[in-house]
Amino acid sequence: MNEPVPGTFRDPALPVQARVADLLGRLTLEEKIGLLHQYQPPVPRLGLASFRSGTEALHGLAWLGPATVFPQAVGLASTWDPDLVRSVGAAAGAEVVAMHHKDPSGAGLNVWAPVVNPLRDPRWGRNEEGYSEDPWLTGVMGTAYSRGLRGDHEVLRTAPTLKHFLAYNNETDRCVTSSNLPPRVLHEYELRAFRPAIEAGAAVSLMPSYNLVNGRPALLSPLINEVVRSWTPDEVLVLSDAHAPANLTGLQGYYDDLPEAYAAAIKAGLDGFTQDDDRPAETLRHLAEALDRGLLDPADIDTAVRRVLAIRVRLGEFDPATPYDDVTEEVVNSPEHQALARLAATRSMVLLKNDGLLPLAGTERVAVIGPLADTLMEDWYSGTLPYAVTARAGLAERCATVFAEGVDRVALSTAGGHVTAVEHFAGGPLTVSATGEARATWFDLFDWGGGAYALRAHANGRYVSVGDDGVLVNDQPGPNGWEVRQTFRLDDRPRGTLALRHISTGRHVGLAADGTLRLTDDPDAAAVFTLEQVESGAQAAADLAATADVAIVVLGDHPLVNGRETEDRADLALPPAQEALLRAVHAANPRTVLVISSGYPFAVTWAEENVPAILWSAHGGQEYGNALADVLLGDEDPGGRLTQTWYRSACELPDLLDYDIIATDATYLYYRGMPLYPFGHGRSYTRFAYSDLRLSSTAVQPGDVLQARVTVTNVGQRPGTEVVQLYTHQRRSRVKQPLRQLRGFERVWLAPGESRTVTMAVDVDDLAFWDVTRGRFVVEEAPHKVLVGSSSRDIRLCARFEVAGERVPARDPYTRPLEAVGNDEYDAVVLCDAARTAGDAVRAAEAGGWISFREVDFKDGAADCLLTVASSEGGVLTLRLDDPLYGEVIGAVSVAPSRDRYDLVTVICPLAGAEGVRDLHVVFENEGVTVSELRFTRRATGSPR
Repeated sequence: MNEPVPGTFRDPALPVQARVADLLGRLTLEEKIGLLHQYQPPVPRLGLASFRSGTEALHGLAWLGPATVFPQAVGLASTWDPDLVRSVGAAAGAEVVAMHHKDPSGAGLNVWAPVVNPLRDPRWGRNEEGYSEDPWLTGVMGTAYSRGLRGDHEVLRTAPTLKHFLAYNNETDRCVTSSNLPPRVLHEYELRAFRPAIEAGAAVSLMPSYNLVNGRPALLSPLINEVVRSWTPDEVLVLSDAHAPANLTGLQGYYDDLPEAYAAAIKAGLDGFTQDDDRPAETLRHLAEALDRGLLDPADIDTAVRRVLAIRVRLGEFDPATPYDDVTEEVVNSPEHQALARLAATRSMVLLKNDGLLPLAGTERVAVIGPLADTLMEDWYSGTLPYAVTARAGLAERCATVFAEGVDRVALSTAGGHVTAVEHFAGGPLTVSATGEARATWFDLFDWGGGAYALRAHANGRYVSVGDDGVLVNDQPGPNGWEVRQTFRLDDRPRGTLALRHISTGRHVGLAADGTLRLTDDPDAAAVFTLEQVESGAQAAADLAATADVAIVVLGDHPLVNGRETEDRADLALPPAQEALLRAVHAANPRTVLVISSGYPFAVTWAEENVPAILWSAHGGQEYGNALADVLLGDEDPGGRLTQTWYRSACELPDLLDYDIIATDATYLYYRGMPLYPFGHGRSYTRFAYSDLRLSSTAVQPGDVLQARVTVTNVGQRPGTEVVQLYTHQRRSRVKQPLRQLRGFERVWLAPGESRTVTMAVDVDDLAFWDVTRGRFVVEEAPHKVLVGSSSRDIRLCARFEVAGERVPARDPYTRPLEAVGNDEYDAVVLCDAARTAGDAVRAAEAGGWISFREVDFKDGAADCLLTVASSEGGVLTLRLDDPLYGEVIGAVSVAPSRDRYDLVTVICPLAGAEGVRDLHVVFENEGVTVSELRFTRRATGSPR
């Protein structure tokens, strides 16, 4: 144990800055560098203990053994209950502290949660980790969870870290793809999700994402220092994601060597390197070399270390006592936390459809069916379940149940015999044998969608996996681990046969000379199998359903298969075998309830048209089964609401890698189609009427707060929960505005016949949009509507009001350059980095691409346009008025080949006919030409202004 060394850094009565300054002055340069890694070594001479960042607590403490498992993050947000989400965060934070007291080196107090990336596209593999496609709601929930984690005392309970900054919503090639982020999408959508928790002091740390943004690695984003740190007077600790720093020279190739890359990261605002696991020596050596080469100054190191120390001071590490010293291991999975887990799971459940079948009443026999009916799933960031109440178990406690998993039982054979599993519990190598008991040749075939299948041996109930030696063994409890080695694709072969392809390695399953199944690198050596159905899971389930009063079919995803970190989904469909199971059960018993347990939306279009009742929740944690029974049997009203749009098909979505939600009409904000289930949707067992919508004013201006009051009445026969939602829409604007945008909500519980007046406030300043013509937010002079209802598409009442804001003038090209990324419209271009450290530009993705600037005021006439450009092979830029294809040409200029893509030069394009207020179009006649900005000179003066 390190002995405390006296110093003002140990005086809790002093301001944090003073304590940090004292401690910083006592450290040597070598000791300071040591603090810039995830695993910070102790400094014995000062009595500093070791410190580790990065405890996972996304929906409960994770990776450190059994702990309370709450619903996934998207499920927590579906409660639309920030107070509840805050309580869950507090419970998770308490369990982190308890484990830290037990093992300080294993459970650090810097917590990597919550995830506040907006759920732009439901195909994202990590969809379950986020809260909502709406940035404001994401900010509300992220702030609530962060507040719970950090605690209410000045001393931090834990140090929450927001993930992942910025524009990170795809797993496909995530380290090398660049997210296109025009200024409006950046400021109105992406930053809006991150700002609230930082600004409120709820989150104190930030993690950049793996991807690039406009061609620059997010780890090097100038927004970290220039924008994020402007949101709060406190220090914000910035920590890299695992192994991301090495990507700067590896996958991304952005710098030539690691000292140069690490120096750039420090200057861009990075304070902690999560690199080389618990072996910091290499990282620290590169930082020391960066200093030796003059790439970093000692002052740069001090700046980063100051932020590291500020968080450690705020965590009370150097205080004689903290408010959390008495937290013990007894809090982990305590009865209070179990009750909270049940409440969170109950309130997260969303009733998507109900024709009156629910709640179940007078039901004597319930058939519980499906591959998720008697199991609970852990995702990559969930804790270890201390116990598991499945759907079957929860219902069995309350009513008579029968159960069918609904999974096909199959046998696999080759010319040499049947594939045979080892019968003892520990499993063993799979072999092909001409003899053996039939049960040893049976496997349950699980379809998890996207062509991913898992095989469970009937002999011992263990899943088929692939060992490090490539041999197939039946020894796993299910798909698991970072590298899931228990899933296969069934590749068609002639005459109805198939080959097994291991998804993780891409290698095929072959048959060795000794009769064992093992992977082969040669596709031509793949074993050819015949698959025989021993028992139809759908038929067995249908037969059982026919004997019951009602069938509960529990379907959904496996959180580690076909959609998870590093793997996006290709579509939104239910796995084919699950869809077939549902249809068979419904045909046998029309009184069928579909229960979906998943971390993302499904396109359940057939079910919506045919199944009487559909209920969805995210994977709900340890109390899922009890919560489900409470809702199905009517003890609890289904009070959850969707926080993202459910589409009818993936065909309605833009390209997964296109982040411009405005141009692509993405998310509920801009989507013009008819969704399967809209944002905010969810039904109750009762009905609610809305009346008497009143606004505090019909004429407001920036700085005002508009009050909206509406009366909500329970007009049904049961008590129930309604989530009253308030949206606004700007009816006239210079730019494309959202069709509707969430501004407020309130969750209310009403008895039959009870009414309540709900008041929600709209800050007029929040109606601003990012004005690309002047690079700032603008509240525009325009008419607006307030829309109140129970979802974004179920609007019950509207009211109009006028905002006396600004009028956006025509662009003045003489006093302010036209930034290429600040265009109003574009085609066939990509956003890119103008330089390694800062600045964005536009590059032609193909010949004929263009960018447009609306309403440019060429007062007095423009003589020349000075374009800042670059091009690897040279090209031509053409300037047109009014139309990018057929408009009047006012100038053209050649761009000479550049030495590299950052070799920006200024070229002068003489203009003819650039007069009055016109729309300007810059047309790229060649692929690869880059434009950063345009400056104009007046014809009258001939010189820049």
